[in-house]
Amino acid sequence: MESFIVQLNSIIPGISAYISGGMIIFARMMGFIRFAPVTNRKEIPGVVKIGLALLLTITFVMLLKPKQIPENGDLFLLIVLNAAAGMIIGYLARLIVVAIDAGGDMINMQMGLSSAMVLDPSTSSQVSVVGKFFGLLAVIIFMQIGGIYWLFQAFMRSFEIFPIYQTTIPLAKLVNMDYLISLSSNVLYMGLQIASPVLLATLGQDIILGVISKTAPQVNVFQLSFLFKPVFGVAILLWIMPMLVNIISDYFLSFAHIM
Repeated sequence: MESFIVQLNSIIPGISAYISGGMIIFARMMGFIRFAPVTNRKEIPGVVKIGLALLLTITFVMLLKPKQIPENGDLFLLIVLNAAAGMIIGYLARLIVVAIDAGGDMINMQMGLSSAMVLDPSTSSQVSVVGKFFGLLAVIIFMQIGGIYWLFQAFMRSFEIFPIYQTTIPLAKLVNMDYLISLSSNVLYMGLQIASPVLLATLGQDIILGVISKTAPQVNVFQLSFLFKPVFGVAILLWIMPMLVNIISDYFLSFAHIM
C-alpha cells in the first residue's frame, strides 16, 4: 500500500498528504454526524451517513488542502482526537434540540399519557408519544430555518480552532463553558416554557375535579381525570401550536452562531 501511495505521489504531487488528511477529516466528520441533530437519527441508514461523510470529506479536503503529517505525528492519535472533537461539536448542537424534547415529555406526563410509550430508533429507548412529536417538530423547524447551514459553518470553523494535525484539543477554545451552561440550563427553562400552557390548564382542571370530588363524593373523579386530561391537553396544544412554532423558531435563531 505504501509503495502504491509513493508511486501515485510521484504522478500526482501531494496525494499522500491528501489521503492522510482526508482520513483525519473523515474521522472528525463521522464523530460530528454521529451526535449532531438531524444526522444522528437512526432512521437514516448508515450507508447514507457514510456516503454523506465521504462526500463532505472530499469537499473539505479541497478547501483545506492539508499538508504532510509532521514527522512526530501519529496518524492513529490524530484520528482519535479529531473524532472526539467532532463528537463534542455535534453534542453541543444536539443540546439545542434536547430542550424541545424535554418540553414534550413534560406535556406527555401532565396529560396522563405516561403509559403510552413508543420505541425511538434514534436512541433505542422508550419515549413518550408527545415527546416524540415535539422532537420531530423541532428537527423540521431546525432544518427549515437553516440549522444545517449553522452546523456545517461551526464544523468548518472548528478547523481554525483545532487544526487537523494538532495533538491536543483546546477545550477552552472549542467549548465555551458559558455557552455550555446556557444550553444545559435551557433544557429545563425552554421545556417549562413550552409545557407551561398545558401544565396550567391541566392544573386548573385538577382543581375543578378536586372541588367536584368534595361536593359530590359519589362521582368517580379519578376515573374522569383519565378521560378529560388527554382530550383537554390535545385541545390546548392545537390552540397554542402556532405560538409554539414561533417560540421554538425564536429559540433556535438565538443560537444561530453555534461556535
